[in-house]
Amino acid sequence: MGKELFDSFVELREDDVIKIVQEKIESGEDAFAIAETCKNALIKIGDLFSKKEYFLSELVMSGEIFREIMEVLEPKLVGDEKEGNKIGKIVIGTVKGDIHDLGKNIMIGTLKGNGFEVYDLGVDVPPEKFVEKVKEVEPDILGMSCVISIGWDSLKETVEALKRADLRDKVKIILGGGGVDEEVATFAGADAAVKDAIEGVEQCKRWVSV
Repeated sequence: MGKELFDSFVELREDDVIKIVQEKIESGEDAFAIAETCKNALIKIGDLFSKKEYFLSELVMSGEIFREIMEVLEPKLVGDEKEGNKIGKIVIGTVKGDIHDLGKNIMIGTLKGNGFEVYDLGVDVPPEKFVEKVKEVEPDILGMSCVISIGWDSLKETVEALKRADLRDKVKIILGGGGVDEEVATFAGADAAVKDAIEGVEQCKRWVSV
C-alpha cells in the first residue's frame, strides 16, 4: 500500500490519502515509514511544480494534506515517555531566506510524540524573532531548519543575535535539513547538525538527559 499512498498523495486525492494513512496506522505499520512515503510524494509534487506540470494551488494543497497526515501520525511518533509528561522545551523554525518546512514539520511531530513542548515559528524566520521567542519561553533547545545554502548566513546571524542578547549559553542549538552538516554547524556556531527527525530527537533527548 506504499505505492497506493504515494500515488494518491501525488494526485492530491485528499480523502484517499487520509484513509490510507489511517488504515496503515491501524494495521500497525511504522509511522516513520508512512511519513517517509509522504515526504517522497511531496518531493515528487515539488518536481512537478518545477516542471510547471503543477501550479501554486497544487503546492499549497499538498502542504495542507501533509498537515492532516501529521495530525494522524503525531500520536504514533512516540518514544518511551508517558503522554503528558513534558521532558523538555524547544523553539523551532526555518531560517530567514528559506521557506521549506517538510523536514521541520516531521521533526515537530516526532518531538511532540516524544514528550517535548514545541513552539513552531514557521518559515522565513528572522534572527530577532528567534531571539524574542527564546527570551519569552526559555527553551532548553533552539532548532533551526535550513535546506538551501543561502540560509547559512541566517543561521550564523541568529546565533550572533543570541550572543548579543546574552542567551546563547542558555540554550542548545540544533540544525536540521538537507542544507546543513557539522561543518555548517561549526560555521554558524551551533551545537549539532542532524539529517533526519529520528537522529534529531535522540540528540535533543540526550541534551535534556532522557
